[in-house]
Amino acid sequence: MSVIQLNDQNFEAEVEASALPVLVDFYAVWCGPCKMVAPVMDELATKYDGKVKFAKLDVDESPKVAEKYGVMSIPTVIVMKDGKEVGRQVGFGGKEAYENMVKKIV
Repeated sequence: MSVIQLNDQNFEAEVEASALPVLVDFYAVWCGPCKMVAPVMDELATKYDGKVKFAKLDVDESPKVAEKYGVMSIPTVIVMKDGKEVGRQVGFGGKEAYENMVKKIV
C-alpha cells in the first residue's frame, strides 16, 4: 500500500474513521528533516501493508488538522488507533523509532 496524501477534508474519513491504525506524517515541502521521513514511511508502508495505514499531511495546506492535534514543529509523526492518538514522535526519529511505533499497535 502506498502512503496516502491527507488534507483537512479527508482526514476524518481516512484516519479518525479508519479500521486500521494509521501513522500520520505531518510535514511541509520546505522542511529538510521532513524529506528524510518520506522514504522511511514508504518502506514501512510496504512492509506493513494491510496491517497499518501510512499517510502524510502538509501542514501549510491543511492547517486545521495540524492545529487540532497540536502539531507545533515538523516533522511530527502521530499514531492513531480507533480515532485516538496513541503515540507521537516529534523531529526525525529514524526508521527504528517509527518501526517501534508500528510494532506497538500491530
